[in-house]
Amino acid sequence: MRATVAPDNILKELAALWTQQGQQGDAGVLRACSMTLLVIAEATDDAAALGETVAALMPEHPARTILIRLRGEGERALSERVYQQCWKPFGQRQQICCEQIEITASDAALADLPSVLLPLAVPDLPVILWCRSERLVRRPEFAEIARMATKAVIDSAAAADATESMRRMADAVRSGGIFADLAWTRLTRWRETLARVFENRDTLAHLSEVNRVLVRFGPGYDTAAWYLAAWAANALESVGQVVTPVVARQDESLRLELSGGTFRVELSRQEERLVTMVNEQSNCTNLPRPTDYHLMREELGIVRRDPVFEGTLASAARLAVSSSSGQS
Repeated sequence: MRATVAPDNILKELAALWTQQGQQGDAGVLRACSMTLLVIAEATDDAAALGETVAALMPEHPARTILIRLRGEGERALSERVYQQCWKPFGQRQQICCEQIEITASDAALADLPSVLLPLAVPDLPVILWCRSERLVRRPEFAEIARMATKAVIDSAAAADATESMRRMADAVRSGGIFADLAWTRLTRWRETLARVFENRDTLAHLSEVNRVLVRFGPGYDTAAWYLAAWAANALESVGQVVTPVVARQDESLRLELSGGTFRVELSRQEERLVTMVNEQSNCTNLPRPTDYHLMREELGIVRRDPVFEGTLASAARLAVSSSSGQS
């Protein structure tokens, strides 16, 4: 490994790849790119699984992908290689290809990454950062890397301290950054299901009775619980009802309850199912755990600010911090 890499040389290697690709066969090659996708992962991250995820995203969200592998402590060092991801749409002879760059970096070289990555971003297109390293998010170099991106995607469910992770993210959003959290993305089905419950006129008529929001959560669902509680409370406040949500630990996975008077709505995860109860009536739907592909596919379709998420994040961070202060 070298102490640094030259972006100009990488761009020349990419150009040479396209020239070589264009000389093969008579069907031609279509160069596809809608964004620059920066993926940061630890060297110990499953390379094959991550490669499959990125490859699956390309047909719908073609991108120049820059994969940065973190090798941890050691001498200041960087290395790179370039290649292409190609596929043929069904029934067609022409290949569609996206550019891929892989960079390996030691912790000592993290401060050099912005100067290397900036020239490699495709001009005039969004830059999406997907940081899979919870360790990097806690390092000072992360803020500078995130500032390069149009949008940064993290997963606070992997954080050792969910409250601190949400607080940092809320601070970054207040400073102007655009962030997404895969812990929030995993709740899309929950939010859609609860919204459908209140599409029923009879159920909607009872909404004004709701005066209690309770979320119970088990291990691994800390961030999801705060998000659900904050989102439900914010939704009620938008129709004139101010409710202070209660969040409590339990042995089960995740459960949301809205109640008041004789009215009660409950959503709960039971193994691979989402169970919805409205008073005594229940409904059950499949709720498989979403893969990284499904989560990132959703987030790559949202490049601009998400006001619902940002409002929920701010409220969830306040709730979590307040709860932590009360327990200390």
